[in-house]
Amino acid sequence: MTVPPAPDGTRPVVLATSRSFSSGDADLRGELEAAGCDVRPGAPDHDPDALAPLLAEAVCWIAGTAPVTAAHLDAAPRLRLVARYGVGVDAVDLAAAQARGVLVTNTPGANTGAVADLAVALALAALRDVVPGDRGVRTRSSRVTRGRELGSLTVGVVGFGRIGQAVAARLTGFGSRVLAYDPFLAAERATALGAEAVGLEELAGRSDVVTLHAPGDAVLVDTALLERFRPGTVLVNAARAALVDERAVADALRAGRLGRYAADVLDDDGPDAPLLADDLADRTTFTAHAGAHTVEAVDAMGRGAVDAVLAVLTGREPAHLVTPGGPA
Repeated sequence: MTVPPAPDGTRPVVLATSRSFSSGDADLRGELEAAGCDVRPGAPDHDPDALAPLLAEAVCWIAGTAPVTAAHLDAAPRLRLVARYGVGVDAVDLAAAQARGVLVTNTPGANTGAVADLAVALALAALRDVVPGDRGVRTRSSRVTRGRELGSLTVGVVGFGRIGQAVAARLTGFGSRVLAYDPFLAAERATALGAEAVGLEELAGRSDVVTLHAPGDAVLVDTALLERFRPGTVLVNAARAALVDERAVADALRAGRLGRYAADVLDDDGPDAPLLADDLADRTTFTAHAGAHTVEAVDAMGRGAVDAVLAVLTGREPAHLVTPGGPA
């Protein structure tokens, strides 16, 4: 596929500010350049001053997780597309984009398998004390803890969208009983996917493991909900740090209402972070927001962004359009 040149006869400039764009197995930057684009990397933090000269020429922008503001769009008079490299578009000023006739797309589902895999991995690590076990071996400790088998347990999945459903599919392979909470989930749909639809409080009271996959930033796991957990419950958060009250989780770990907390996200990582306290080190496991960081997810997110760019530059409507073009 070859894209037409810009009105001035030059190759259309595609700005790429995602750190991991074209860093997987697929040479997506090479594909864009072979199609006739001029791909230019930009600051991943979207610093306005650093991006200004690039935005002045950009026709399409493959944007990372940093904000895309009205000021950015004002600096990009030629811009036709913001191809969000990932799922979330909260950081994009959609109203400003629509008012300026700039299309916005994302790549839903690209990292679903990667995040679902990590959620199950975190649950297993917590159930079998993998991290404390590693530390023990390194310090020549012979202490062995007695874990639980995932297949014998009831797992509550909070948020039953793409990722929650992918987690449930993986859990059925272990033999776990799956409960699902999602305010938009029909009981029949849950049953068809191998889960039982329940309310959030019921899920908390019946689950041995609770894994969070809900959208938004509203706190779901607070002191009141934690009091409904079975003693020793494992809580997994591979979604958003804001979904949990971290101080309440730390208190619940110390009280034994929670057995383990395993998360890919952390809101407070400062010197007084409640969940990083030394006395909780053997009951907590963290990864560094690594959920989407697999070769396959990087390629899938990049493929979605590249397809959107090529569609727009060849006069077609891109897939996964978040906001239409044209003034609001």
